[in-house]
Amino acid sequence: MEFNFYPVLASGIITLLAGFIWYHPKVFGTIWMREAGLTEEELAKGNMLKIFGLTFIYSLLIGFMMMPIVIHQFGAMGMIGGGAPDVVQPESFVNFMEEYGTAYRTFKHGAFHGCMTGLFFVLPIVAINGLFERKSWKYILINGGYWILSLTVIGSMICGWV
Repeated sequence: MEFNFYPVLASGIITLLAGFIWYHPKVFGTIWMREAGLTEEELAKGNMLKIFGLTFIYSLLIGFMMMPIVIHQFGAMGMIGGGAPDVVQPESFVNFMEEYGTAYRTFKHGAFHGCMTGLFFVLPIVAINGLFERKSWKYILINGGYWILSLTVIGSMICGWV
């Protein structure tokens, strides 16, 4: 199985686009600012190049980590070996990939695993941080919802873009 960098690259763009829509004042932006205790003036003072640049880089890291979550064939590489293009592949790996190499490689399957990752992994992390920061449930659900949406789209893109 060859590594496809394009969906990972797309994951960096997806989080930016999703954030632009999700945190837009006409969607959740106004509520998020109020719940975060921020004003438009305070947000305008931020270093946007640094914020968006690091967001893109961190989103690439998320894309890399979503690959083994949404593409089950990565488990075969760890379990029975194989995958390196310049090495003779074990027969068990070749047989597995012939039979299951494209199984569950759909946008729908990736969206499911991305959504589950957001719901059962990222949302609890966001909620724990929000609870200790004494943030409201609105704040927690807005940020958690953003990550559920983003990971659903990223998972879909990574798994379905064969």
